[in-house]
Amino acid sequence: MCPDLPPFRPIDLSAWPRRDHFAYYRDTLPCGYSLTCALDVTPLLDFAHQNALRFYGCLLYAVSRTVNEMDEMKLMLTPQGMPGIWETVHPNFTVFHEDDHTFSDLWCAYDGDFSTFYRHFTAAVERYGGNHGVKARPGQPANFFCVSCAPWLDFTGFSTFSAGGTPNLFPIVTCGRYARQDGRYTMPAALTISHAAADGYHAGQFFRRLQENCRAFPR
Repeated sequence: MCPDLPPFRPIDLSAWPRRDHFAYYRDTLPCGYSLTCALDVTPLLDFAHQNALRFYGCLLYAVSRTVNEMDEMKLMLTPQGMPGIWETVHPNFTVFHEDDHTFSDLWCAYDGDFSTFYRHFTAAVERYGGNHGVKARPGQPANFFCVSCAPWLDFTGFSTFSAGGTPNLFPIVTCGRYARQDGRYTMPAALTISHAAADGYHAGQFFRRLQENCRAFPR
């Protein structure tokens, strides 16, 4: 294992069921996709309000927990170009600046314990959230994934693409504005990922687990 990289597990290609699919969608037909689903975030909102916490931090934990539960969401390439799986991935998330209507990227360390994770989140926002520019916090780790939020939009579809390049293996999760419907609060969430990393089945599992992590909150 390369000592300069965070811990990862190389994939045994001889025993990997998705070996041919990975090679096909990585080399022959490089493509990715975006899927949007409506999440019931009522438990998250209730928990955040009852404990005077930021909803964004609670949501970020639910997303990060889900991503870290799935190998397909932690796929990477070794320095030799072979597929592997990160042991842990950390959220790279956006914050909005009201003064000039731009955004910046921050990151925080993932921890399976909610209280610890939330401390990491708030510490990152408090220290770096006022910095402008695309990358507001230095030192972004190699084992990251992306989360962003567009609270102005209650969208029903979302699409992004990598101009002229191969889609990223790491997932991009984009959330919108939550709205009340039939006594519950729903929020659109989009998953964008390379087809080499995940198929429709895995995307379905991602949203199922994310909904479970939103309902069984906190852990």
